[in-house]
Amino acid sequence: MRLALALALSCAALAACGAKAPAAASVDCGAVPPLTGRVVDKANLISPAAQATLTDALAKLESSTTDQMVVVTLPSLGGRTVEEAGLALGRCWQIGQKRFNNGVVVLVAPAEKKMRLEVGYGLEGLLTDPRAKKIVDEDMVPRFKAGRFEAGIEAGVASIDRLLRSDLRRPQPLPPPSRS
Repeated sequence: MRLALALALSCAALAACGAKAPAAASVDCGAVPPLTGRVVDKANLISPAAQATLTDALAKLESSTTDQMVVVTLPSLGGRTVEEAGLALGRCWQIGQKRFNNGVVVLVAPAEKKMRLEVGYGLEGLLTDPRAKKIVDEDMVPRFKAGRFEAGIEAGVASIDRLLRSDLRRPQPLPPPSRS
């Protein structure tokens, strides 16, 4: 059963990581769990020891780069799409510095077999859709297929961390405003 869940989650992850979230005029923050730390494990996929290790790594990333990353697992998306949930988490929690919009939300929702890397505009030039897909395909999916969600999350976070640290232009400049 766990392997079937992992396989289905893996397939859903591939579709979810590269798509852009739809623009939203407003976001319902009432359905968003409280931000309790750099790791919010509502689906109980991550051991306390791994949560501590991830929390330390994410704090060091922010200290070195100013980029903020949060890992969240949800038992359910509550009827929302993974894109809507990822966008709501990023906006309601205000991940990333406002001036630079340099946040990343790593979202895993095993009940719906979905996951997403939600990236702030200030990091879209660095953590591009193809790079996000590669991280999901090479670091997360193989571990999820083996039923090792914690290991997949850790590997994905480590790859994102390496990528963000690889660009020495800090903070990342925001892209120019789009003309509508």
